[in-house]
Amino acid sequence: MEEQRKDVLHALKVASEKWKAAFNSGNAEGCASQYEADAVMTAKPFGEFRGTEEIKAFWQKLIDDGFCDVEYINPEIEVVDDNSAILSSGWKMNKAKGVITKELWVLQKDGTAKLRIDEFEAQS
Repeated sequence: MEEQRKDVLHALKVASEKWKAAFNSGNAEGCASQYEADAVMTAKPFGEFRGTEEIKAFWQKLIDDGFCDVEYINPEIEVVDDNSAILSSGWKMNKAKGVITKELWVLQKDGTAKLRIDEFEAQS
C-alpha cells in the first residue's frame, strides 16, 4: 500500500516536470501529451477545454502569444489513493501569475501519471 502511494507521488513529480519543460520550451504537443485523452481543463477566466486537442490548442495560443518560464510556487501534493494524487500550487510566468486549485494526476497502466482534471486561474 505505502509503496504504491510512493509510486503515484514519483509518477506525478516526473510528469509535472515534463509538462513544465514542454511548456517552457514552446512545445504545446508535449504539454497536451501529459493529459489523458478525455481530460477536462478549466482555465479561469478563459473557459473549459475538453480532450487533448482542445487543451493543446489552448497551450499553443499561450505559447504563440509569448508566454513562457512557468514556475510553481509552494506546490502541495495530496496522495488521494493508490492510483491518484492532487497537486495545488501558486504559479507565475513571464506575463501572468495565478493559482492551480486542482491538478488530478492519475497513474496509467504503463506507470506514468497523466492529468485527468486541471483547474487553474490567472490572476491580475
